[in-house]
Amino acid sequence: MKVSSGLVLVTVDTMTRHSKNCTASSVYSYHEKQKDAKASGYGSLKLRYGKDGVKDFDCCSLSLHPCRNPVITRDGHLYDKEAILEYIISKKNEISRKIKEYERQCKKEQNELAELGEAENRSRVERFLKTETAVASASQAAQAGPSTSTSARLVGGSVSNMVAGRDKKLPSFWIPSLTPGNKEIKMQKPDKTIFCPVSGKPIKVKDLVDVTFTLIDESSKAGSLEGKKERYKCPVTGDVLRNNVPCAVLRTTGHVVTVECVETLIKKDMLHPLTGEKLTEKDIIPLHRGGTGFAMSNEKLSSKKARPVLQA
Repeated sequence: MKVSSGLVLVTVDTMTRHSKNCTASSVYSYHEKQKDAKASGYGSLKLRYGKDGVKDFDCCSLSLHPCRNPVITRDGHLYDKEAILEYIISKKNEISRKIKEYERQCKKEQNELAELGEAENRSRVERFLKTETAVASASQAAQAGPSTSTSARLVGGSVSNMVAGRDKKLPSFWIPSLTPGNKEIKMQKPDKTIFCPVSGKPIKVKDLVDVTFTLIDESSKAGSLEGKKERYKCPVTGDVLRNNVPCAVLRTTGHVVTVECVETLIKKDMLHPLTGEKLTEKDIIPLHRGGTGFAMSNEKLSSKKARPVLQA
């Protein structure tokens, strides 16, 4: 309330005020909820990447740097040729190592089955010999007298774990790998298919297509492109290629053109605008765009972190 020149002025604050730590009020805003949830350590956190968190359209999907020798897959993912070949070779080496381990495991299982068969045959022979020996010893004990038969039974019924082949049956029982509860994990037969690190689909070296970018400044060198925001242009229309410009690769020559050029010029007669050769739908590969900061122009731009949830 304010008094000025005999008049009474009443000022009303339209903003609802509440305590800084008040969480039960109806004016507890969404921003405050997110802030408190982040600080509390409970509840799932969601975050959407911005423009700076996603690579540019002309950068390798593995190294995230401008490609020196760009190649593209059938799905439109761009890679540096050196990086993707190194990835494929490493995966092939890993698969070959797993195949050798699987073959070693199969060979070990075959040897174990053969040993079990031999052990069963030996046990049959031993049972037969024991039966024959028991019959012979019983007849001899009956002829010799009761005192001899009692001593024979004591020797045959020994409780020691080192007689009658038990020392070979339980070797080194204190070693963890030989304990009864230790079981080896059976390895499955490895798949020889190599998958794309981004799309998860099968990838082969023969399916990679060399890409040709048209420089805006023909005198620029490959090493000086790292810090430039505008590096390439469409060779047909001359439009500057950016993350917000949809592009496509012509498979026959590898030229990168805008989708607008494809829709307005190329698809009319399906001819290559630079060479004049015939094109098909498979020869036009859409190039995945880089980070624009808009949700509709990119895929999988959000990340989620699961944390403990409070329950009433």
